[in-house]
Amino acid sequence: MENVLEIIAWYKNNFRDLPWRNTKDPYKIWLSEIILQQTQVVQGLGYYERFVSQYPDIQSLASADQESVLKLWQGLGYYSRARNLHKTAQIIVNQYDGKFPDQYQAVLKLPGIGPYTAAAIMSFAFDQAYPCLDGNVYRVLSRLYGIKSPIDDNKSRPEFMAILEAWVQGQQPSLFNNAIMEFGAMLCKPDAPKCSECPVSFNCKALKMKAVQNFPVKAKTIKKRQRFFNYCLIQQNGQIAIRKRQEKDIWQHLYELPLLESKQLMSANGIHKEIDNILFNRVNKIEYLSEAKHVLTHQTIQAQFWAVEAEGLISFKASDVIWVPISQIQNYPVSVLIENFLVCL
Repeated sequence: MENVLEIIAWYKNNFRDLPWRNTKDPYKIWLSEIILQQTQVVQGLGYYERFVSQYPDIQSLASADQESVLKLWQGLGYYSRARNLHKTAQIIVNQYDGKFPDQYQAVLKLPGIGPYTAAAIMSFAFDQAYPCLDGNVYRVLSRLYGIKSPIDDNKSRPEFMAILEAWVQGQQPSLFNNAIMEFGAMLCKPDAPKCSECPVSFNCKALKMKAVQNFPVKAKTIKKRQRFFNYCLIQQNGQIAIRKRQEKDIWQHLYELPLLESKQLMSANGIHKEIDNILFNRVNKIEYLSEAKHVLTHQTIQAQFWAVEAEGLISFKASDVIWVPISQIQNYPVSVLIENFLVCL
């Protein structure tokens, strides 16, 4: 247990004073955990504060419309988190009388909540002894014990959990989990770990092997899908054409410009040949505007933006295209790719 006590002592002297660490409100703890999935603290902090200001409790979040939630989430990415956040709030209000459940299995069944998030809520809000196993903790344990089991293989999880379950016994759960996760985030970092400042370096097998950067071990290499999006800027009478993405795909329920997806980058002539998939009108002019690249975990989007001018009163083949005054486009939730383009209009 020496390692545990050393890590907790380090945390007490070095922790970051973050707002979700100063509350036992399960709503705020849950909100912070969802925001911080795939998001650095420095970026997530502002979103947390804005969410708490606009939706101070679970009832206000549940009663909000989804578009407002997505708009507030805009820029964070992984929008399924926001959709599940809203859905879970409604479930808690409707099925649990607005009170966050205090049983691990009940929490685990809620949309968007997995074993880590459920354990975080149980320990931080309800002081139950559920250890949190996130990327930071995987890294700390794999280096400290020289564990070569791949952390991206679910079969390895029990090996790490066994260590944590032994460590958490006799400790204050919230303090224990905060300490080991903060230790991984601030000291035992992925790159340039501060081994010279580490209070348990004398026990670190990875350091003794001079192989700190080789841990944790991962078995899989993520293969990114390459996609090519051609967005059409179509304007008429001071309005811009947009549509809401309904497909079960990235950016579901966010708004975008009319889109032609292709197998490779397209030229103006190529767009001209395909534009009849979008418009009934005859097209007079297509002008290249800009391009952007957006990298996600499993795919890379190469986007091009085209200004399209057509004859007559413009009519779309898709029924879900709407016209929005350019001055009001900021009221609609869009992906960061579209947001960055629209600010230049």
